[in-house]
Amino acid sequence: MLRNAPFFMNGLTIAKQSAIIIVLVSEFGRVPNTVIRVFTVSFTHWVNGTFFVSEPIPYWAQASSLLRGCWLLLYITAVNPSEKERSMIMLKQCQDSYHSTFGTYEDMLDYHEEQVKASQWQRCQVNTLQVEPLDKASPLYGSLSDFAAGVTQEAVDDTAENLGLAIRVNGELYPVRETAYKSLLDRAKIGGTALPKLGRDVLANVLNACLQLYSAEALLLIRDEKISAVHSGDSVDYSILPINELLTTLKAKLDDRFPGSVFEAGYCDHSLVSASWRMPNQREELLGTYIKTLCATGKGALASRLTPGIRFMTSDTGVASAKVSALLVGGQHPIHIGKCVAVDHRHQSKISDFTDVLDQLFAQFGDMVAKLEALLDITLDYPVNAMTRVCKKLSLPKKAAVEAISMFEMAYGGGPATAHDVFLALQEIPFILKTQSTPESKMLEVEENMARALTLKWSDYDLAKAVNY
Repeated sequence: MLRNAPFFMNGLTIAKQSAIIIVLVSEFGRVPNTVIRVFTVSFTHWVNGTFFVSEPIPYWAQASSLLRGCWLLLYITAVNPSEKERSMIMLKQCQDSYHSTFGTYEDMLDYHEEQVKASQWQRCQVNTLQVEPLDKASPLYGSLSDFAAGVTQEAVDDTAENLGLAIRVNGELYPVRETAYKSLLDRAKIGGTALPKLGRDVLANVLNACLQLYSAEALLLIRDEKISAVHSGDSVDYSILPINELLTTLKAKLDDRFPGSVFEAGYCDHSLVSASWRMPNQREELLGTYIKTLCATGKGALASRLTPGIRFMTSDTGVASAKVSALLVGGQHPIHIGKCVAVDHRHQSKISDFTDVLDQLFAQFGDMVAKLEALLDITLDYPVNAMTRVCKKLSLPKKAAVEAISMFEMAYGGGPATAHDVFLALQEIPFILKTQSTPESKMLEVEENMARALTLKWSDYDLAKAVNY
C-alpha cells in the first residue's frame, strides 16, 4: 500500500501485475501510456478523508468535485492489450487523429527535421483548385491510383471517415485533412454552420463554385499524405516558419540565457506543436523573492517545489503563431504567468523575429513573477464571488470553471482569501479539461486567457453579491 500520488502519476510499477495504492483524487487519471483496469472495494468514508469506492471505474474517469480533495484507495491490475487493441491504439501519421509525444529535445528535433524534408509547400491560384468528394460513396474511395504518388489507402480511408474531401492541385490529387477545412473555406470566402451538414458531393460543388471566383494565390501545405492547410499565398499573408528552425533558435537562446535548462516534454499533432523546459539553475535568480514571500505567508510547501519554466507553441496550419510563455512548474499544475510573446505567420515574418520576441520574454520574466507575488497582498472578502466573476471575465469554459469554483469553495469554506489563492485555484481548470480529452488548441486558448488574470484589478470583482456563471 503506497500513499504516494507521484508514484501513480509517473507510471505504474507493480509486482505480479497488480498493486494497491492511495492517490489524491486530483491526481487521478495521470497514468501515461498505461492500459489499466481499476477495481474498487466498498464505499465508506474514513475520518482521515480516505474513500473506498464500490464500483469498477476506468482510470480516466473524472472524479466528482465532491471527492476531488480526498484520497482514493485503488486496486489496479495491468492489462496487456491484444494485438487488435494495440493496432487500434497505434495511429499512423497520415491519420487526422495522429499525435506524438517526445521525451527528449533531440527526438523532437529529429522528428520535425524529417517533417520539414518530407513536407511540400505548393503555390497555385485559388481558382485552379478542384475539390472532389471523398466519402465512402465517392468513386474516388475505391480508386487509389487516381491519387498522387505516396498516398496510401490508409490516408484515403481516414479521410472518408473524417472530412470526406480531396483536392486536385497542379494536376495531383490529395486527400484533405480536417486541419485544412477552415483555411479552405477562407480561400472560398464562405462559412456557416450549414456547410458541414451538406453531403460531400454538394459541399464540393459549393466550394468549387466559390473558388472559381478568385484568382488570388494560395499556399498549400502537403504533409503526411494529405493537404493539411490552404493558406493565402499573398506576400503579406502567410509566412512559413519551419518548426525545426524555431526549435533550434529557442534551444540556443535558452542555453545562452538560462544555461542548464532541462527539456520537460514535447507534443505534436497535425494542428499544434508544443514543448516545455524548466530552468532549475535560475530558480534563485527568477523566483528568490517570491519564494521567500510564500514561505513567510505559510506556503513553504508550494515554494519548495516551484521552478521557472517556459512553454513553446507553434502551428503550420493556422491554429497558433510561434509563441513562448513563462511558466512556474512543480506545483500541482503548471502556472502560466503573463501573456505569450509571439510572432505571427504573417507580414513576411522571419526566424530572426522569433529571436527578438524571445529576448522580450526573458527580459520580462522577473516582472511577471512580481505580478504574481503582488497577488499575495490582495485580500478578497468574497473570494468565491470574485473567482466566479473572473472566470466569466476571462470567458473560461463554464462546466470546468463551475467545478473548480466548487472545489475552491469547499476548501476555503466561505472565508476570506488572497487573490493569489484564487489565481492558483484557477489552475484546476486546465486539469479538469485534460481529463475530458480537450484538444490541445482549446487548452492553449484557455491557458492564455487565464494568464490575463495577473493584470486584473481584483477589487472590482470582490463583491458581496453572488453571481451565477
